Parts: sequence; C-alpha cells; structure tokens
Amino acid sequence: MEASPFHGVVACLATMHGKQWALRPLLRRRLGMSVRVAPVDTDALGTFTGEVRRIGSARETVVRKARLGMAATGSVVGLASEGAFGPHPAASWTPADVEYVALVDDRSGLTLVESALSVETNHGQVVTEGRDRGAVLAFLRRAGFPHHAVVVRPATGPGQPVKGLRRLADVLVAVRRAALDSADGTAVLGADLRAHVNPTRMRVIAAAADRLARRLATPCPACAAPGFGLVGTEPGLPCRDCGTPTAHDALLVAGCGRCAYRSRRPVGGAADPGACPVCNP
Repeated sequence: MEASPFHGVVACLATMHGKQWALRPLLRRRLGMSVRVAPVDTDALGTFTGEVRRIGSARETVVRKARLGMAATGSVVGLASEGAFGPHPAASWTPADVEYVALVDDRSGLTLVESALSVETNHGQVVTEGRDRGAVLAFLRRAGFPHHAVVVRPATGPGQPVKGLRRLADVLVAVRRAALDSADGTAVLGADLRAHVNPTRMRVIAAAADRLARRLATPCPACAAPGFGLVGTEPGLPCRDCGTPTAHDALLVAGCGRCAYRSRRPVGGAADPGACPVCNP
C-alpha cells in the first residue's frame, strides 16, 4: 500500500446520497486513499425523477460531477459516481443497472472511469388509481420495500414527486394525493433509485468502485502510471465450423490512462456458427 501513488491522498467525493459508504472502505484498503464528501448539489446534473434532465451520457456526467466537487473544495483529486437504468444491452427484456465511478487526478492529468453492470435491480414503476391498495402492495413487494424506498408522483400534470417513502401509511397517503392531483386520476409509484435509499444499487456502486481501485493499483508497463486496464475489445472471433471472422470479440485491449501504450490479449475459443456471416448469412 505504501507504494501506491494514492497512499495518504485525500480525494473529494461529490455526493448527496451517501455514496462514501460504498467507496471509502475499498479505496482505503486497496490504495490507502482517504475520501471526504464535497458539499455540492449533485442533483443539478440530473435527477432520476426528471425534475432536472441529465445532459449527456452517464459516463460524461460522472466526470463532470467529480469536477464539480473539486471546484467546490479546491481538491486536486476528485471522485464521483453516476448510474443509469434501462434494458440490458444484451437482453432488452431484462432491466439492468450500470454504475460508473470516476477518479480525476489533476496532479498527473489522469481521468479514469470504471463501470459495473448488474441485473440485480428493483428499477421499475406502476401506474395506479388512488385507492387501489392491492396494486400498491404488489409493487412494494417487488421493490423490496421498506428496505428500499419508493417515490410517488402524479401520472399527468406538474406535481412534484414525493421521495424517500419507507412507511406504508405514507405511501398510501402519497398515492391518493398524487392521484387527486393528476388529470387522469392516477399516480405513478416507483422505486427510489437514489443510492442512500436503495441498497441494491449501492452494491453495484461498490462493485464499480472495486474495479476502479484494482485498476488504480495496476501500473502501466510502459510509463508506470496508475490505471492500466481494459479499455476496449476488437471483433473477429472465428466461427467454430468454418473459421470465418465474426462480430464477436476476439481480442481484449488493455491500455494506459496517461500514455498511448496498448496491449492485446486473445479471448480464446470460437464463435457459434449462428453468429457467422457465412454459416448463417
């Protein structure tokens, strides 16, 4: 740990939602880095409930968020986390959570982003009438309530969402009020995806932070800068039957976050003929 360039460094973490509990233990144990929370309004960069629309991708936003904390504290090392929910990229019928964790180090010019993808998520919502207790209770069971909080808003109209609900009585009241405020008499009940009230999401953030910590502990073979790791893939895995290159990944590309050094490692194996442009044109 003493050899780590981050040993004894204090990094600022831009968060309003308790993400230090996912990042701090891993970064201290693997890198000797300390984490302090930067007092900034990260909701200004976007909210899951839509009051503030996120501009750009989650990967872009996580770097902006780290910079926001650095500007507020004057720190030269910043951290941030950002999540995105939607269909799994390889199985569109399955909801997924992808979490990004970024480190920005102005001492060395290093900006590094790692991610973790998981299908373990309670992401979802239901539209319900104000007094449909059965629909409410069914959704709460699916959402992992009360360990996971929920959010309620009118289905139509400008009403503000009520967040962080963890008591059944509060949920039922909020649903009735939101339905009354909605032009069509219905309310939207959904999972609260903010990290501090969503333990499942917090575990995915921790997985992304672990990947970041492992990568920061890996020096580049060419320039010795921290952060050497997977940066991409190259297609061309041969068909198992005829050997024709396919769109499946054939090479894993590792690279440095500071210099241009890259190394390529074969994935191994062969692609199913179903993915072959010759065997399955």
